[in-house]
Amino acid sequence: MAHVISDDCTTCGACLPECPVEAISEGSEKYSISADTCTDCGACADVCPTEAISPA
Repeated sequence: MAHVISDDCTTCGACLPECPVEAISEGSEKYSISADTCTDCGACADVCPTEAISPA
């Protein structure tokens, strides 16, 4: 199951370099995670300063 990013995302970019499969992309107001690409590794959630990333 893929991780998701909540509205608490501040688009700081900390998660982008952590994703080993490049499933994270910048949206208009927050980042988003592609459910089809995400491998549920949790690396992005570990570095998110606002704890906006969680398992779906």
